[in-house]
Amino acid sequence: MKSSSHGVEPSAKGSGLFTTTHWSVVLAAGEIGSPQAAQALETLCGTYWYPLYAYARRRGHGHEDAQDLIQAFLLQLLERKSFARVDRGKGRFRSFLLAGLNYFLADAHDYVSAQKRGGGQPPLSLDAQTAEQRYRLEAADDLSPDKLFERQWALALLDQVLARLEKEFCETGKAGLFQQLRVFLVAGQGEHTYDQVATELGLTGEAVKKGVQRMRHRYYALFREAIAQTVSDPSEVADEMRYLCAVMAG
Repeated sequence: MKSSSHGVEPSAKGSGLFTTTHWSVVLAAGEIGSPQAAQALETLCGTYWYPLYAYARRRGHGHEDAQDLIQAFLLQLLERKSFARVDRGKGRFRSFLLAGLNYFLADAHDYVSAQKRGGGQPPLSLDAQTAEQRYRLEAADDLSPDKLFERQWALALLDQVLARLEKEFCETGKAGLFQQLRVFLVAGQGEHTYDQVATELGLTGEAVKKGVQRMRHRYYALFREAIAQTVSDPSEVADEMRYLCAVMAG
């Protein structure tokens, strides 16, 4: 077997990304004098705003209206600390956000108008142009608003996981290796083969194959960990994983 300084396994040490659940961030943000939790909550809003935007668009709201509505909804949650009044036993974080959005949409005109006049906090940093471009690419499908939201929620989770996995590789100086192996991660090998990548890396095909297996196992573990942050009970993780995988597959 050829040796190489590349190696095929990233560091699995934690970086704090998944150290707390979304619900613990939510509850802490509702406490007086918790700026770190408030910042984390704003990050959560920024992470999951596109599934909410896609939902509003599929409900029939135009591009600009959907942007205004989702931004106003998230700002209202931050301003009024609405999260703090929620029972932690309520279940899935995605269900809470969607239920909150539906309640908000039922009577949102006055609040959105106030935001347009400059009331409230400065706008959150939301890339509305990119969001609309993404939405137009999927607008031809026949998914209901709820199913579209769930699919985009699952994809947002996977984006987080992929970014976390890439960070682990980069932390050990293996950014190039990550780019080489990521093609095998989910969608299969495509036009690449283990032997082709092995030649480029100075490894054997078997070494690359085992490296991909470890990478997939780590990806799965991070996906499970990410989902664990969005439920209120560890017993819900397996069901939520199965459900979101089915949503993406179907």
